[in-house]
Amino acid sequence: TNDFIDAIQTGSLAKFRKRYRQADVLLIDDIQFLGGKERSQEEFFHTFNTLFDGHKQIVLSSDRPPSEIANLENRLVSRFEWGLTAEMQPPDIETRTAILRKKAQNMQVKLAPEIIDFLAEKIRTNVRRLEGALMRVASYVSLNEGKTPTMERLETLLKDILQEEARKSVTIEQIQKRVAEHFDVRLADM
Repeated sequence: TNDFIDAIQTGSLAKFRKRYRQADVLLIDDIQFLGGKERSQEEFFHTFNTLFDGHKQIVLSSDRPPSEIANLENRLVSRFEWGLTAEMQPPDIETRTAILRKKAQNMQVKLAPEIIDFLAEKIRTNVRRLEGALMRVASYVSLNEGKTPTMERLETLLKDILQEEARKSVTIEQIQKRVAEHFDVRLADM
């Protein structure tokens, strides 16, 4: 979108179109931000068609399915639904642990297994947040000449992250239980 706006302002739409319509792979994150941007949607529609007709790869990510993106033209919704749609779930604890170990290794930081386990167990919803917590711990270790933080210090160091994680930990099972209680229905009957 920013490149498109710049191309309009500088009168270089031909150069813009050549760049994007001759790509072998188009990867766009947060496609939901096209919603409501009529000219950007129009341009993207033609770019999408050109790439699709040329059998090029198009990979789009969004925080919601195409049909739920507000103010997105129906013709784009239908094109987005042509391909494979995959829902990405937060990683399980084993994956989070593996991510932390690999990142710590890449950062050349040695952390006790209980610290890695603590981070993997407490930070469940977001890999960026997990990496941010690891960065804080690695910085602490670096600034304290390799000294590993105690669990109490670790909780203080990550207080805001841990509070945010605790706030968002609503599970499907919790929702089902509350609905069943509210409507006086057995969980098995739902």
